[in-house]
Amino acid sequence: MARNKEKMVMVLDVGPSMHAVLPEVEKLCTMLIEKKLIHHRADEVGFVLFGTEETDNELTNEVGGYEHVTVLRNMKVVDGDLVDGVQQLPRGTVRGDYLDAIVVGVDMLIKDYKGSFKGRKRICLITNAQCPVKDPDEGTKEDQVSMIAKQMDEKGISFETIVVRGLLSVGADKRTLEENDHLLNLFSIKASAKIVHVQNPCSLMGALRTRHISPVTIFRGELEISLKMKIKVWVYKKTAEEKFPTLKKYSDKAPPTDKFATHDVKVDYEYQSVEDPDKVVPPEQRIKGYRYGPQVVPISSAEWDAVKFKPEKGVKLLGFADASNVRRHYYVKDVNIFIAESGDTRATLAVSALARAMKEMNKVAIVRCVWRQGQQNVVVGVLTPNISENDNTADSFYFNTLPFIEDVREFQFPSFSNFPASWQPNDKQQDAADELVKMLDLAPSSKDDVLLPEFTPNPILERFYRFLELKSREADAAVPPLDGTLRRITEPDPELVAKNKYVLDKFRSSFEVKVNPKLKKSTQRVMEDNRAGGSDEEDGLLDAPPEALAVRSSDDTHVDEIGDSNPVQDFEAMISRRDSPDWIGKAIQKMKNKISGLLLSRPYQEINNSTALDCLEALRKGCIMEQEPKQYNDFLRECIDENKLGDHNIFTRFYRDLASKGLTLISKTEAPDSEVPEDEARRFLLKEPKEE
Repeated sequence: MARNKEKMVMVLDVGPSMHAVLPEVEKLCTMLIEKKLIHHRADEVGFVLFGTEETDNELTNEVGGYEHVTVLRNMKVVDGDLVDGVQQLPRGTVRGDYLDAIVVGVDMLIKDYKGSFKGRKRICLITNAQCPVKDPDEGTKEDQVSMIAKQMDEKGISFETIVVRGLLSVGADKRTLEENDHLLNLFSIKASAKIVHVQNPCSLMGALRTRHISPVTIFRGELEISLKMKIKVWVYKKTAEEKFPTLKKYSDKAPPTDKFATHDVKVDYEYQSVEDPDKVVPPEQRIKGYRYGPQVVPISSAEWDAVKFKPEKGVKLLGFADASNVRRHYYVKDVNIFIAESGDTRATLAVSALARAMKEMNKVAIVRCVWRQGQQNVVVGVLTPNISENDNTADSFYFNTLPFIEDVREFQFPSFSNFPASWQPNDKQQDAADELVKMLDLAPSSKDDVLLPEFTPNPILERFYRFLELKSREADAAVPPLDGTLRRITEPDPELVAKNKYVLDKFRSSFEVKVNPKLKKSTQRVMEDNRAGGSDEEDGLLDAPPEALAVRSSDDTHVDEIGDSNPVQDFEAMISRRDSPDWIGKAIQKMKNKISGLLLSRPYQEINNSTALDCLEALRKGCIMEQEPKQYNDFLRECIDENKLGDHNIFTRFYRDLASKGLTLISKTEAPDSEVPEDEARRFLLKEPKEE
């Protein structure tokens, strides 16, 4: 369709002050054409250069002036030759006037479509804006900008400016920079224009919108607050994943002389009878089915339609919730945006009032959405208020899909504070880690943020587009090495690493790395083999350090009992099993039985007391990691009550050992699911029991 086509003029500064960044500008222009060749093959692009020693444009011949402005390429449909033309831009020798170049670009664009083009029209200026603009013959520079902006607005031409600064602005005249920034900002006020400042080549690659995606509503209808209150809204996609272009099946069977061959491959399927392979089963004799164990259950189309869920189209408010209750990691799928229906003033006021009230009360709205009639699934999501800072832009809502319970996957990660003291970093190690994080900070306070999402291209896609263009010229072309600009996105900055080498060396020297050998047998199996007369030297077990044996024992996924030799390692191995969700409960219960047996054994020996404490400590750590604090707390209370019936001296010693090891109740600070406040957990072992 003509409305989806675009005519675009690139206005490029090639003056002496831009020479250092021109290789990146060439890559950007190449990337622009490569994407248009894939996604928008009917688009037209033209190139205007300023800062060149020579002058070559129609306005100079018609009215004079506009010196040092060269039309490199008139408006033409994108093709492979255009890629070659922008891969080696000429280097200018004089300072150029970007206002003259903009006028030449506007004139070229208007003359090309002559008022009959209904698609998009765009001009993009890339410059460092370090050169002063000459004074006009009449009026001021602001008046000249206003005239150009007015003409752009009348012709429906949008304007983008990318100002490249960073190291290029070192030594530039500050007054000239401020004047140019002021003039360029006037375009955004008086016309459909925007200005972007970039500081490095990576940001330059993502500053230009190389692919235009027209916004399309996914829902137009009413946001139902209640039966008596409904707001007319439109819903658009705010973000979406950019994917690789779809590959097409290609056939080389057509004759080379056939100019009209499409080389398309058509796929057709035939279903044949099992009993008679030569017989083709027609569609009316086929039926879909589901496997249910060893059998297939056939379900006809009528039955399938009967069991389908058929909700009505619409968006309904289910209620409000505190924003803190909806975590960021709950969001799934893409982000949509809710806006009031275009031109409906009452809907705009209603959306704005609701959004500002939710923002003030720190609330979000939970809504039930059915985007279209006949949709088989219902989406439940959250509306987050988006308060606009621009007076010309109305308030809106961001929409994120929330998961159902079947979609949730719980992954528990214990706090580092739960690990033994020997595993905790010392002050030197902590300082080394802090310096490493500060060194690699992408948003340092003294500099601008780097790798901002809105200015960072996807390196995988960009490399694919470049290789595709190379492959179109040479069928046997090899994959080229990763471009230096894209390498800065995927790897640490080599200059930053070299400058802060001492930070990396300090971090490396602060931590000792050991090889953890993998053993074929757990400690328990080694001892069983020894008792059975097996060789201790089998599989090199005697050569392994004791700590390696302990680590391997905890990694053994086949332990299903807690033995007498290494109950702690057996418990850790059982609780780490993931072949069934029942192993956590089994491991905790078996460890409880083991601890009770050790405490109540007669005659009671000193080794039993020490082993029981080790097992209790392992049980406490495991219950924290698996979010089962109640089981540990209840068992500890039962254990103390049960021991009151035994020997008081043994129980007193056990009670004191609990206090010395800090084996108190699990508090809320250690596990969110615990019902024990921290102060109650601290008081649990303060008073030693007295004999009744």
